[in-house]
Amino acid sequence: MKYRQLGKTGLQVSVLSFGASSLGGVFRDIDEKEGIRAVHEAVERGINLIDVSPYYGLTKAETVLGQAISELDRSRFYLSTKAGRYGSEEFDFSPGRIIRSVDESLQRLQTDYIDILYLHDIEFGSMKQILEESIPALQRLKEQGKIRFTGVSGLPLAIFRTVLNAAEVDSMLSYCHYSLNDTSLTELLPLIAAKGTGLVNASPLSMGLLSGKEPPSWHPAGEETKRVCRQAAEACAARGINLPKLAIQFATANEAIPTTLVSTARPQAIAMNADWADEPIDQEELAQVLELLKPVHNHTWPSGRPENSM
Repeated sequence: MKYRQLGKTGLQVSVLSFGASSLGGVFRDIDEKEGIRAVHEAVERGINLIDVSPYYGLTKAETVLGQAISELDRSRFYLSTKAGRYGSEEFDFSPGRIIRSVDESLQRLQTDYIDILYLHDIEFGSMKQILEESIPALQRLKEQGKIRFTGVSGLPLAIFRTVLNAAEVDSMLSYCHYSLNDTSLTELLPLIAAKGTGLVNASPLSMGLLSGKEPPSWHPAGEETKRVCRQAAEACAARGINLPKLAIQFATANEAIPTTLVSTARPQAIAMNADWADEPIDQEELAQVLELLKPVHNHTWPSGRPENSM
């Protein structure tokens, strides 16, 4: 497993990190014992960053993860969770709720500190409140020792430009913007580097679009994007190209992106992903797949308030 520095935090994070949304049954029903074994397998394979949120499975993911990490040496991994989003339409970025949320997460996670706390999907909130109230609340939690580092997460890249130019945060978590079908995150890399902000890239399989299977029914991508990704998966299968493998290798190969979150609740999938991340990418296969996905390159979908997507 390779490691890279996460901005100015000083944390050396594994290029592949563990997304615990799967422990909440976000993608499929899970066996909790299998999910706990998946966490243990990840740490054994050198994956040292685990990310979760109270939103995933409506607190189930944090609860299952808490059981898993209670059996591990806390010094072997970094833990990030989130605050601000608690349901599909439930958001609260007020300082009081953020502080209560952290206390609740600490209980569910059975730990006494969180390495990184992200404000979850800030595009659904008021950017004025995020900048003037929510981020200062994170700073207070940092001073209290409940969290070590602060962060923001979301989908539209515009929200990160706004925050990075107006506030100080230690890390940002972006998803579905650095993968085989969408590399628009690269537009932000110069600003991120200039600010010394940590960067976590999530969902190299574009939330299932590049899994080789049908994406979940709730997937927000447009029909054209789904169709092109489906056709690409079929072409890869016919040519003997392992699309998920290529997607993970592509995401973890970029030296400017410290770590990429992949979510699974299956121990064997963790082991496989770790092996893939250590192997060199097949450049010929990569060129073929990028050509197949070219019609929808950098196509995204709306998320949050319209004014936060501009």
